[in-house]
Amino acid sequence: MRAPLEPGPTLASMAARAVPGVEEVDVAAGTVRRLVDLGAGPVPVTARVTAAGVHVRTDGPDATGAGDRLAARWFGLDDDLAPVHDALAHDPTLGPLLAARPHLRVPGHPDGFEAAVQAVLTQQVSLRAGRTTGGRLAAAYGRSHASGLTAFPLPGDVAAADPVALQAVLRVPHARARAVHALAVACANGLVLAPGAPVGEVRTALLAIPGIGPWTADVVELRALGHRDAYPWGDLVLRRALGVPDARDVAAAGRAWSPWRAFAATHLWSSVGYAEERPGGSAPVAHAVRPDG
Repeated sequence: MRAPLEPGPTLASMAARAVPGVEEVDVAAGTVRRLVDLGAGPVPVTARVTAAGVHVRTDGPDATGAGDRLAARWFGLDDDLAPVHDALAHDPTLGPLLAARPHLRVPGHPDGFEAAVQAVLTQQVSLRAGRTTGGRLAAAYGRSHASGLTAFPLPGDVAAADPVALQAVLRVPHARARAVHALAVACANGLVLAPGAPVGEVRTALLAIPGIGPWTADVVELRALGHRDAYPWGDLVLRRALGVPDARDVAAAGRAWSPWRAFAATHLWSSVGYAEERPGGSAPVAHAVRPDG
């Protein structure tokens, strides 16, 4: 699908979040490979990302137009960037960022449940730690494929797991394992995490789950629902990108950027990069300021 974008920061963002065994991102080659259910079960797909657009190759049955629809959802290619630039180009903070990366888009995700689980698993830890934990979940409850890839677990598979066994697999605190299990139960019972789902209703359902708070709900809105005004104001990296001392300052800054705050967040994240940092020899920097729930 042809639509200009910024391949470097897009691939870097995806590489930082890719679950081992589930998604393979080759930044140098400009490719992302994973299993995607296009309607007849999971099949391997490879997205080749260039400045001119994204080409999706499917190693299996592909319904007419499914590749373009997937590319649009996954890489934000349907967005008209002109209104975003009209609204934000003269902002003193965002204007220079838009000028530097004029075709930066808001990446989505092919699997809303996976995106939501990974948001829970990255609460208060680094992206790398969250990816590692997601890999444990996939290895234990996912489904292997002849391609060598693993399909991320279905909500029903995680919902059916014994909660004590699930915590042992994840090696996370009880509250986080409980949140993953409750999220799986909600999705197995009909909670839809995909573009087009009613944002307000989904947010209410997420916030009713113990262990899921505003930051996680904001990330799910951005990654899974494609809500372009989603804005995880409690995010540590956004605070660092803005050079402000408190999450409330991040929230205040974002008021001027509505209804395009997802673009603002994406530009701010890209401005500081996705490399794992170890300030003062401590653990890698996390994306969450405080635990949700």
